[in-house]
Amino acid sequence: MADKVYKKTSGNGQLTLYLGKRDYVDHVDSVDTVEGAVKIDPADLGDKKVWIQLACAFRYGREDLDVIGLSFRKDIWIQHIQLYPEAGHKPTLTEMHNTLLKKAGEQGHPFTFNIPTNLPCSVTLQPGPDDKGKACGVDFEVKAYVAKSADDPDEKVDKKDTCRLVIRKIQFAPDNTGSGQKAELCKSFMMSDKPVLLEASLDKEIYYHGDPIPVNIKIKNETNKVVKRLRVTVDQTTDVVLYSADKYTKNVLTEEFGETVEANSSFEKSLDIIPLLANNKEKRGLALDGRLKDEDTNLASTTIIRAGMDKEMLGILVSYKIKVNLMVSGGGLLGGLTASDVTVELPLTLMHPKPKARRQKKKLPIKQRRHLRGRQEYLTTRKTHQYHLVKPLGHIDDDDDKTMV
Repeated sequence: MADKVYKKTSGNGQLTLYLGKRDYVDHVDSVDTVEGAVKIDPADLGDKKVWIQLACAFRYGREDLDVIGLSFRKDIWIQHIQLYPEAGHKPTLTEMHNTLLKKAGEQGHPFTFNIPTNLPCSVTLQPGPDDKGKACGVDFEVKAYVAKSADDPDEKVDKKDTCRLVIRKIQFAPDNTGSGQKAELCKSFMMSDKPVLLEASLDKEIYYHGDPIPVNIKIKNETNKVVKRLRVTVDQTTDVVLYSADKYTKNVLTEEFGETVEANSSFEKSLDIIPLLANNKEKRGLALDGRLKDEDTNLASTTIIRAGMDKEMLGILVSYKIKVNLMVSGGGLLGGLTASDVTVELPLTLMHPKPKARRQKKKLPIKQRRHLRGRQEYLTTRKTHQYHLVKPLGHIDDDDDKTMV
């Protein structure tokens, strides 16, 4: 059953597209089915047909430049279905279909798309303040349109003959996750016989967007130098593999902690960090989870690559890395000039948790609450707080919703 119905009507009013949801979950071995309906007014169609299309595409340039003959959109996967006149597409009707067909009325035509498991999840590259039009990235679009054929390049489809809705393919973290990563480095310095040992680790393999990430840090300073600065950073690396070997890294978090480790001493502490999009709104090209119109989003989830997948089909690969950096300096006036860095790196996986199933709550009268005492059931009235004995449990009649005195 759809909690909310999304619809879009074409400019000429002939077509109305209905969807019950816009987020479709990749369950690794399968993807949620796209179930929808199109209301079709056949009055002025003539010899043209009505098509429904689902496309996964990678956009890497501004849409307004397409008019000069340059296409900055590459279709990764596309499927067409003829809805009118009927051409044999008769999906098994589900509860979602029935809900949408009630909205569409007698002119409603149901459709179903199965999204392949090897397609990428929706990713948007954050536009700059002056950028206009659709953002670059990987998106999914359901489009209903009027045309003589499904994909004739010589036939121009007028915008007033189309209606479209952008949807998202998303992925949640698996139920069973492994232990976190650990990295360590032992570094020696000039003028010192003994080293500095730095160890950083994470408690678990996957962390959720917006949750604190405790980074466990151990420092063993056996030198005659002082650790004067402790810095933790998180970098996002975006690898655009579809049209070029374009890989770039952007910092999404930098935090410095006022911890000092004196010579011949140790330090051990867990430091919490939270990388958030809210602190990176101005960074152009940052990878985000697919954005729907007028809806906020978050930093892109880590791309999970399954065995046997073609990386080029994924379009954009996103990964994260935590860096723990120490600045070690000697004492005296020249201490700052002789400073050295000690750095370790940890891979970080950011994802969304699976939403918990909703529990259907039984609706009770507003002015009354039921209390169980042993095997007797009582009704409490808010105004009087007087208890009325009701029949024992196990002997409920059809009229038990009525108050019995």
